[in-house]
Amino acid sequence: MLNNFEFMLPTTIRCGRGIHREIGKELAARGKKKPLLVTDKGLIAAGVIDKITASLAESGYPHIDIFDEVEPNPRDTTVHRGCERARAAGADALLAVGGGSSMDTAKGIGVLLAGGGAIKDYEGLGKVTAEIPMLIAAPTTVGTGSEVTFWAVIKDTKENYKMSIGSPLIAPKLAFLDADLIETLPPAVIAATGMDALTHAIEGYTATLSEPLTDACGLYAIEMIGKNLLSAVYGADPKAKENMLIASMVAGVCFGNSDIGGCHCMSEALGSLYDTPHGIANAVMLPYIMEYNCLADTAKFARVAAALGARDTAGLSERESARAAVDCVRRLNQDLAIPSLREIGAKAEDIDELAMRSATNVSVDSNTRKIGKAEFLSIFRSAMADGPPRA
Repeated sequence: MLNNFEFMLPTTIRCGRGIHREIGKELAARGKKKPLLVTDKGLIAAGVIDKITASLAESGYPHIDIFDEVEPNPRDTTVHRGCERARAAGADALLAVGGGSSMDTAKGIGVLLAGGGAIKDYEGLGKVTAEIPMLIAAPTTVGTGSEVTFWAVIKDTKENYKMSIGSPLIAPKLAFLDADLIETLPPAVIAATGMDALTHAIEGYTATLSEPLTDACGLYAIEMIGKNLLSAVYGADPKAKENMLIASMVAGVCFGNSDIGGCHCMSEALGSLYDTPHGIANAVMLPYIMEYNCLADTAKFARVAAALGARDTAGLSERESARAAVDCVRRLNQDLAIPSLREIGAKAEDIDELAMRSATNVSVDSNTRKIGKAEFLSIFRSAMADGPPRA
C-alpha cells in the first residue's frame, strides 16, 4: 500500500562550477552583515576556505569570522562553543563549508542562537520551534546530503551516543554545489563519502516511510553513484566527481524525506563508541543490512541491483536479483578497499553494546524489515566473522 506522504524541500539548490563566488551576493541581497563561517581545520589547510573568503571579500565581506573547530562526528560541546563564538561576533547568518559534520554543527549553532538552552533540549523531531538564522551550505565532500536535509546528528558527550535533531526550521536556505570545492578531495575520502551517499540512497529508497518522490530520487542517485563512484576515485575525469556531488545531494533529498534505516542505526553506534568516520561505518555495514533486508522487499532490491548495473542477472528470479544487489555493494567495497569491521577497531566484547545502541536509534522503525537488538547482534557477529584483519 502507498504511504500517505508529505514532501518538503525548504532549500534552494544552486549548482555549477564557480558558483561559490555567488555566496557573498546572496548574503548581501538578504541584508546579512556578519556571517559566521563554520568549517574544519583540514579545509583551511587545504586552501578550500581561501576560495570562499576571497569570493566573500569581493562581495563586501573582507573580514569574516571563522569557527574552525568542527571534528568528525561533531560533539555537543563543539556546538556550544560555536554558538558562543557566533554570539560574540554578533553573527546574523551562518555559512557551513565542509562535509556533514560542518553542516550539522552549523545547524546546531543556529538552533541555540534561535532558541537558547542546550542542544540536548532539541533532540528528536519537531522540538525546534524557532527558525534558525539564515544558513548557507557548501559541501566539500560527495556523501553528506546534509545541505538539503532538515536533520542534524550531534554526539552527546555525556551519554556517549549520537542524537538526532529534526525540523524544517533548521534546513539550509541555500545549498551551493560547486565542483571547484572538491578538486583536492583525496581518493579515500571520495570512496568513503561516496559510499555514505549510496547508503543514503538505498536506505531512503527502501525505508518504510518511502514514497514516490523519494523513490525517484533514491533510484536516480543509486544509478549515478553506480556509474561514477569508481571513476571519481580512480579515474582522471573531473566530471565523475561532479556527478557524485549531485548524486549525494539527490540522495539527501531522498532520505531527508523518507528517513534511513538499520545501516545508519549501526553506523551511528560505531561512530559514538569508536569515533569511526560516518561514511566508513556506513560502507562497512551496508552489505550486511542489505542481506538482512533484501527478501523483505525483493522488488525494490531487484531495482537497486539493476540501478547499480548488476552483471549476469538475465533469467534470475526477482528474489535472486534482490540478492544480486548485495553482491554489487560487496564488490564496490572491495574495489574501494573499504576496511572490515575488525579493521575499524570494533571489538567482540562491544558487540552487545553496539546492538543495544542500534536498537534504540530513532530510525530503527524505518528499516525495511522489522529489526531489534537480537537481529543487530546477529548482523554485527556476521560482520566480525567475515572481516579478519588483512596481513
